Amino acid sequence: MDPYIQYMYSYPHKTAYGPLTGISLKDYGGQLAGPGHGLYLHIPFCQTKCGYCDLFSVTGQSREGIDRYLDAVERQILQYAPALKPFQTRFSDLTIGGGTPLLLSEAQLERVFSMIFTHLPFEEGREIVIETAPAQTTTEKLNILKEVGVTRVSMGVQSFFDEELKTLKRQHLADCARRALALLMTFAFPCVNVDLIYGIPGQTVKTLLASVEEAVSFGVDEIFLYPLYIKHGARLERELVRGLYLDPEKALLQYREAAALLRAKGFRQDSMRRFVRAKGFRQDPMRRFVRIEASKGDPAVTHGEMDRMGRRAETRSFADCGFGTSLALGCGGRSYLGGLHFCTPYEVTRQGCLAQLRRFEETEDYLQIRHGILLSEEEIKRRYVIRHLLIRPGLPMEQYRAHFGTGATEDFPLLKDWVGEGYLVLDGQEGAAADGDTHEETFLALTDEGLALSDYLGPQLISPAIRGRMEAWEEKNRGGSGRTG
Repeated sequence: MDPYIQYMYSYPHKTAYGPLTGISLKDYGGQLAGPGHGLYLHIPFCQTKCGYCDLFSVTGQSREGIDRYLDAVERQILQYAPALKPFQTRFSDLTIGGGTPLLLSEAQLERVFSMIFTHLPFEEGREIVIETAPAQTTTEKLNILKEVGVTRVSMGVQSFFDEELKTLKRQHLADCARRALALLMTFAFPCVNVDLIYGIPGQTVKTLLASVEEAVSFGVDEIFLYPLYIKHGARLERELVRGLYLDPEKALLQYREAAALLRAKGFRQDSMRRFVRAKGFRQDPMRRFVRIEASKGDPAVTHGEMDRMGRRAETRSFADCGFGTSLALGCGGRSYLGGLHFCTPYEVTRQGCLAQLRRFEETEDYLQIRHGILLSEEEIKRRYVIRHLLIRPGLPMEQYRAHFGTGATEDFPLLKDWVGEGYLVLDGQEGAAADGDTHEETFLALTDEGLALSDYLGPQLISPAIRGRMEAWEEKNRGGSGRTG
């Protein structure tokens, strides 16, 4: 069994999208009424393309080329703003991803925040999330992030070993990451997370654990562990043909050891990938992690799995994410408006990304939605299950029935099989109902073994119709083989 079939961070995958006609953002503005929506800006520029990267990004763009893209984004914003005004839209968070957002110059970065916050409405206490890379993390740019109130900075380190970084075709070396992360931590952002990769050819359990230990030593708030995937169009795909070998069994062993280490260090595991420094732990001056005794009734430690000493560990609070709405700006990001998901056509290769970039910059009417998918009731159910099941505390059974009028295990009998196989367990805890009232909720939650196999279990919930569309895209665009995500 290969435990690494596909990374199910959303559903359906963009390869299932297709042409749409006769749809305008104005028709779906009601989905963005009032507060509580996400805004995403995609910055599709990098200094170099990582070997495993299958994201929408291009390299070699001049400052003038980036300015041309930002001009197009500003035109898009100026069309979106009046279309949303009748619905009194207010965004609760802004995420800027890429690509490498901090590749932008200081002036360009300031322009991005200015044109967004000048023309689009946000709630008080808005969250601002941005991605960075070690080579682009500078004091000047971090000062800008601090001034605008960024609440989370995510840095792609991937490894603290130069040979592993070279295998991944990362631009930076380990010392660059160390300097950048040390600088980043001096700015005291509310949350800093680091990404690491396992399953790298030549990597060992020892080197992975050393990278994890080093990331922890900086005092970061969250660590994400990603298995190495190589998809069609990624630079490393060619090396698969020349003998580069991915060993899923070895990668799974590395994951288990790294996850166990992080839990021992006081990190709460929310999903296969995400590890969060638990509130019940702090770092002492010797960089050792010690448990803080919680005060009576502390909600951070009132529920969770028993640790080895019989104390309850912190558990992630439930957040309903099955119907979240998000609007994307730029080329390459996707929007979620109820049953309508849309974005520019999915591309990985440089030629394809550049073609879509030019089309975006030449667009006259950004309100017209030309590429995406309209989800049926069945697909909305699948999305709800996938989005909740793969992150703790899990799938809320009562809320599922309240939303859809049926039971989750009735609609998806496979879930019963996974309970029998030890991948899922029913777990009762206090939760928030759809009407906002607090009540005792039963969650269908992944066990530790189930979490480890998330990329094997999740893809089994893809519908035949969506799978057919994904396979048709792969057949049309396939140029090699390798694990995909």
